[in-house]
Amino acid sequence: MKNKIFKNEKFSSILGPLIALLVLCVLLTVVTDQFFKTSNFLNILRQAAINALVSFGMLFVLLTGGIDLSVGATIACSGCMMGIMIKGGITNTFLLLLVGMLCGLVIGLINGLLFTKLDLPHPFVSTLGTQLVIRGFCLWITGSASMSGFPDGVMWLGYQNIAGFPICFILVIVVAIVASIFLNRTAFGRYIYSIGGNREAARLSGIKVKPLLNLTYILSGLLAALAGIVMIGRVSLAYPNAGDGYEMNAIAACVIGGASFNGGRGSVGGTLIGALIIAVLNNGLNLLGAQSDIQKMILGLVVILAVFVDVVRGKQEEKSRRLAQARQ
Repeated sequence: MKNKIFKNEKFSSILGPLIALLVLCVLLTVVTDQFFKTSNFLNILRQAAINALVSFGMLFVLLTGGIDLSVGATIACSGCMMGIMIKGGITNTFLLLLVGMLCGLVIGLINGLLFTKLDLPHPFVSTLGTQLVIRGFCLWITGSASMSGFPDGVMWLGYQNIAGFPICFILVIVVAIVASIFLNRTAFGRYIYSIGGNREAARLSGIKVKPLLNLTYILSGLLAALAGIVMIGRVSLAYPNAGDGYEMNAIAACVIGGASFNGGRGSVGGTLIGALIIAVLNNGLNLLGAQSDIQKMILGLVVILAVFVDVVRGKQEEKSRRLAQARQ
């Protein structure tokens, strides 16, 4: 019975964002004749790919009640490290991709250890610190300059198509399927939800909380690094300010998709829909000629609204739990 209720809650959390996405698409179709075109929809998928990958990683962290503010800087660091290797004469695609992904793994591991080993009060503090350190590191190693000349093997994820469909979004679908199976069909995934629901109860039940917390930050770092590789293919450059603000986009996508800052709630499907909503919104504003400052203001309002909905939803769930306990 409990599993059935849980599944119904997850379905309802996805249904709302899906309806919002469809309404937004209909509205933009009405107000601009450039929106409802195949080429534009494919462009939206390309725009959503990077944020979706980062958001999946952010979801793992949010499910435990944590947060990772370093994902945007990880995007930059992954690309910059590969760029430095190219400047040093190393052009082997496998080595470049390996270094890019290792960069994300190391940053994620550092974020996890700072939180679990130093017992900082909240990962907001540690990941904000690593964000600043990584940004400074990227500016230092690159001399604040952008880098190009990446081989096709590195760039193809970001710009190539299969039968006209963006490979980067095929990658998103594959990652979404794997992440969903991991969270819903494995013991580790169920443990992650349990940690977010009640960390102390999870520990007392025998779950190794700290190693799993480290794992979620590692996954966040790896997916941010993968997003950085896709970004290189999209813009043909690596630069120290890449990914600026993507941590906010990722948080917004997760919360819009039904995740909670308190942990224990969220889904991969809802997060993907949230990333698509943000991409559609940005695309529509571009088509309408909105300036970048207006776009940032609107996205900020969307984030505030998503957080407000999360707070209201949490209060309603708490009220429902108390009523259920009173009836018993």
